[in-house]
Amino acid sequence: MSGDLTRGGLSPAKLTNLANTSDIVKFMFNPYEYSIVKQNTWTKESAKGQNLPRHVFESGGAQTLSLKLHFDTQTSGEDVRGHTDALWKMMMVDTTNINQTTGKGAPPAVAFEWGSGIYFKAIITSMTQKFTLFKADGIPIRCEVDVSLEQFEDETTFKPQIQ
Repeated sequence: MSGDLTRGGLSPAKLTNLANTSDIVKFMFNPYEYSIVKQNTWTKESAKGQNLPRHVFESGGAQTLSLKLHFDTQTSGEDVRGHTDALWKMMMVDTTNINQTTGKGAPPAVAFEWGSGIYFKAIITSMTQKFTLFKADGIPIRCEVDVSLEQFEDETTFKPQIQ
């Protein structure tokens, strides 16, 4: 895979496996948009004789980042999965990093990065790959990948999510 996959000299966005930083997926087409969502948990307590219940803060929620990624190898004719397989590896349990207490592994943490605009350290919570174009022999050459990332550390422990 070449170093610069985007057209027009754009800096490619990338997703890095933080357990093995040599596993980097650079996106062929930068996202058209992305959404960051954060929800907090509040409980409502009865407030007799009042117009509204009293809201009591319970806990903060993690930020989530949702992206649609586009991959296309129509020009080269190569299997597009060669560019997306590393994303699937980021969803699998990392057997080289087993918790000594529980004896269990977990998928690796990842970082979504796009130039100096965003750095989002997270875990992948869901991923869907949809193949949209094929060669005559059934080899996929274009796909879309929907991915949801969820913050798992307080941003005070690493550099800010949005710079």
